[in-house]
Amino acid sequence: MNLDTLGLEMGNKPPQALDVEEAVLGALLVEPNCVDEAMAELQPNCFYSEKHRMVFEAMRLLVNEHVALDLLSVSQKLSSLGNLEAVGGAVFLADLSQKIGAAAHIEYDIRILKQKCIQRELITASYQILKSSYDDSVNVDDLIDMSQTKIFAAIQNNVKNDVQEIGKVVNEALIDIQRLQDSTGLSGVPSGFMTLDKITLGWQPSDLIIIAARPSVGKTAFVLNVARNAAVDFNMPVAFFSLEMPAIQLAKRMMTTETRLSADKIKGGEKLEPYEWEQLEVQLKNLIKAPLYIDDTPSLPVMEFRSKVKKLVKQKGVRLIIVDYLQLMQGPAELRGMREQEVAAISRTLKATAKEMNVPIIALSQLSRQSEQRTGSNKRPQLSDLRESGSIEQDADMVIFIHRYDYQGLSEDPEDEGRTQIIIAKHRNGAIADIDMKFIASEVRFVDQYESLSSQANTYNSAMNDDVPFGPGGDEFSTNDFQ
Repeated sequence: MNLDTLGLEMGNKPPQALDVEEAVLGALLVEPNCVDEAMAELQPNCFYSEKHRMVFEAMRLLVNEHVALDLLSVSQKLSSLGNLEAVGGAVFLADLSQKIGAAAHIEYDIRILKQKCIQRELITASYQILKSSYDDSVNVDDLIDMSQTKIFAAIQNNVKNDVQEIGKVVNEALIDIQRLQDSTGLSGVPSGFMTLDKITLGWQPSDLIIIAARPSVGKTAFVLNVARNAAVDFNMPVAFFSLEMPAIQLAKRMMTTETRLSADKIKGGEKLEPYEWEQLEVQLKNLIKAPLYIDDTPSLPVMEFRSKVKKLVKQKGVRLIIVDYLQLMQGPAELRGMREQEVAAISRTLKATAKEMNVPIIALSQLSRQSEQRTGSNKRPQLSDLRESGSIEQDADMVIFIHRYDYQGLSEDPEDEGRTQIIIAKHRNGAIADIDMKFIASEVRFVDQYESLSSQANTYNSAMNDDVPFGPGGDEFSTNDFQ
């Protein structure tokens, strides 16, 4: 249904300004100084009249061919396109050239045409939304996403950023630098790991961050630590989409990390002592109040994910999105069965959502078995190990691998238990690096290497300073044992 028919149905004429359209086209025919500005700002759909659209399209083609605009050149171009008679012949163009107003008004006239165009596109989008809303076969989440996308596109397609002078941009940069001086120095959402934040300066808005590892290495534990640190320590709203584990299991993991009680006691394998119940109540207060939102919808369709993210960012002010994990999402229905294309579509959608909502999105991903079978490189993961689609590497602004030495069987030294490397293998806006960490399995948490060494030193010093030191097995040390 076109706008005229829709207008008749609603009893209103579509927004239009035919006299302004004629004035702009007339100015283009006789005022060369107007051409560049009009071509930069206007599109054919900015003209309501079909005849005017044809004339403007012919003018655009001539400008692209570096041909000056006048009655003769535009007539010849319309003739070559087969549209000269449709617009009313050379007489119509001659009439347009007589309807020009003051050339100084061209900027104002262009603004009017763009406003009318936005109004018409909003009407068209609204009708399509209305029509789809009556169709029971349309999934409501797809409907919401389509509605938001069409309204956003109707506005954005007609809004262009002006060229900015370097002086203005530098001044804005200086203001931003001053703002960072008064803050933590991080320009993004902090991970809570000092060594990682020194390189990334926090998770940056609009970035897609892929964190990849083989199963059971600790991907979920790592991002739960990241989510907890941002929400609890820095009070930044975080959304966690768990496609693999139910929300209650995630909560128990975070409770283990927060209280440092054994996982068996949190899971119910061992009974809690009365003082441990008190410990739970005290140490969980901050976690309970944290702005952390969990969605455990299994096989979440990517379009439903987009709708939920938009709602969370708008209503809850969410600053960080985490997806566990990418390969469990559902791509567009038409790509089902074509796994590589489906994963590519999911990856592109995640990046587009991060950019549109201006929030970082961390997505977990599985690695292929190639990394385990590789020899001569400590089975170190590489970008080519990302499963099912090269587009994940292409779309990501940052790719991080979690490399556990004890998991890979690379060391039998008890001191290496939990030894981990966080490998930044791709960093579009910064340096790549290897960061040493330690995974404490009993507490389901990662710690910076310096924190781990500090903890070991404190434990040793505490044992040395005890009045009654005990040796392995609980026997008392004699003074000779330290000599």
